[in-house]
Amino acid sequence: MAPAEPTDADHSVPELGPEGASLQAELALHGTAVLERGVVPGALVLLGDGEILWSGPAVQAPQYNAQRTVRHDGLILPGLVDIHCHGGGGASFPDASGPEQMMDAVREHRRHGTTSLVASLVTASPDTLRQRVADLAQLAADGEIAAIHLEGPFISEARKGAQNPEHITGGDAELVRELAAIAGGALATMTVAPEAEDAGAVITALAESGAIPSLGHTDCTSAEMTQGVERSLQALQRARGRSALPTATHLFNGMRPIHHRDPGPALACLDAAARGQMVVELVADGVHLDHRTVAHVFAVAAEDHVMLVTDAMAAAGMADGQYSLGAQDVTVAGGVATLTHGGSVAGGTAHLLDVLRHTVLGSGVDLVRAVRAATAVPARVLGLQERIGSLTSGCRADVLLVDAQFHPVTVLRAGEEI
Repeated sequence: MAPAEPTDADHSVPELGPEGASLQAELALHGTAVLERGVVPGALVLLGDGEILWSGPAVQAPQYNAQRTVRHDGLILPGLVDIHCHGGGGASFPDASGPEQMMDAVREHRRHGTTSLVASLVTASPDTLRQRVADLAQLAADGEIAAIHLEGPFISEARKGAQNPEHITGGDAELVRELAAIAGGALATMTVAPEAEDAGAVITALAESGAIPSLGHTDCTSAEMTQGVERSLQALQRARGRSALPTATHLFNGMRPIHHRDPGPALACLDAAARGQMVVELVADGVHLDHRTVAHVFAVAAEDHVMLVTDAMAAAGMADGQYSLGAQDVTVAGGVATLTHGGSVAGGTAHLLDVLRHTVLGSGVDLVRAVRAATAVPARVLGLQERIGSLTSGCRADVLLVDAQFHPVTVLRAGEEI
């Protein structure tokens, strides 16, 4: 389902505008849009100078002139925000030789609608983490990625998933502070198991460094997770950083499973999300979680306390074959990535738009809630809600046009077509 051919003629609605000069837009988008107010048929989104100038029902539009007009038959969405991504397009953030190779992954996801991406590393030696963080800090400074996520190394060996056990270690608050300094403010979140040695000191160091504790890869009890959430809330409240709430790294995955005599950490995370005290990640790609599991989480969690992520690795957008994830060999067959030796699921191969499609069409989640879980919610977690994650006036002009099956038609980032 493609948009109509753009026209170059100016389009104006002078009778609806306020007194004074018209808005001068570079592009006027007409169609059904998911805006802050919800789904708006007959919407108009005006773009100019790399920003959203105005959005809302076309019948309420101010006076404007547009250099170009596009009428789209599908949905107009905000650019997507992926807060947990290890790579794509054949490139892996944990294994790349430098920033330019890392950009292959950024571009792969950007072409499919992820206009803001948090680059995730995996458990590795301190020296490797220092080097990779330095490379990613350069991309963050250049505006190519939104932030950095560290997945480990202070995690549970019993629930390591595809993480390298050789480098799993107890908490090291000084290393956290060092990596945060190298990141130059770009370290946004770090996965830590609540039961890890010195986890409390790590949580404090993260909050004081402007990063968010993301609790996961854990074999902890339900009580230990609740304590970890409370500890994180207190640390974040003291620091007054980018977000007041901790997150849960890919809820259910990399966690002790739920049992009626041992509820484990996942239910404690879901309880915290229901109370509005935590934002939980879901890898809702049809592989990591059953569709009904995704539906249950959205039904229980408080509004805007679930975010969709890909956990993607190098094979996203690529053919089946052999890949690497943090020096671990990965086999991709039928689009499913598993460790070549051991068989654990080793990240995802989907783009965030694919995850959104599964969430809406597979799990039956309300369109607006699902879209916000892939846009506004992660933007708020990053503390960037004033710039990304919605089609609100003043935000960067990140816009995604999709067809009825959530396939990308056009991607705009800062007003430029990808």
